[in-house]
Amino acid sequence: MKLLIAIFILLFLQKISFALDLQKAKTYDKSQKIKNWMMSEKLDGIRAYWNGKNLISKNGNIIFAPKYFIKDFPNFELDGELWTKRNDFENIQSIVLDKTPSKHWKQITYNIFEVPNAKGDFLTRLEKIKNWQKKNKNEYIKIIKQIRCKNKAHLDQYLNELIKKQVEGIILKNPNLDYFTGRSSNVLKVKKFNDMEGEVIGINYNENTPEKSKFKSLKLKLKNGVIFNLGNGFSKQERINHPKIADIVTFKYYNLTKFGKPKFASFLRIRKNE
Repeated sequence: MKLLIAIFILLFLQKISFALDLQKAKTYDKSQKIKNWMMSEKLDGIRAYWNGKNLISKNGNIIFAPKYFIKDFPNFELDGELWTKRNDFENIQSIVLDKTPSKHWKQITYNIFEVPNAKGDFLTRLEKIKNWQKKNKNEYIKIIKQIRCKNKAHLDQYLNELIKKQVEGIILKNPNLDYFTGRSSNVLKVKKFNDMEGEVIGINYNENTPEKSKFKSLKLKLKNGVIFNLGNGFSKQERINHPKIADIVTFKYYNLTKFGKPKFASFLRIRKNE
């Protein structure tokens, strides 16, 4: 009987993983018409989908939130970011992706940017959670502020304001559509830089110093097979406790060379499985 229950749970979790389909943003390239779209701060946290019973990561895995955190959540779907504050991703990741919820979940809030499958356009859908929150005043649920974009100059001004506060970027959204899923040009991410992930396949050490084992750079392999060395963006502590072979790391860059290698690449973080 226990074996049958275990198999059922496994199949249930796999079903969630395969069934999960969320909105995904394309990159803003300045050619899109974004007047009167809604723009909001892009929070650098862990994305989470609330299905009415559980928080689920963008990859379809159950997030092991404490019972007190989710017990008074609404019975309808939500999409948002589990977050603490700006420039705190490593801390957020360590809290949220721990399979044994810790006391540090008290730092986390669930910041809503969409109400999946609710009726109406974007702002109408957001009214559903706003009205619910007015009545329930849940301390863990926040609603991300949306600002109507007047024009590209307004977008640039807002982006520059946020960059000074160490914010990752902006999300732009067409507010006139019913709910949809998948990657779409009706949701755009706006950044001063691009980011990408690569697998660590080697560690380079500086042979020209007395400490021949001193960390110099990571040898990364990208999804397209391109291999390059990443040596910028590491703090002193990160150079001592640097990523290891087989780790997946995220880095920022500003363009690609004709050979497909990232220009001015700089380390951001190690990615954990979500």
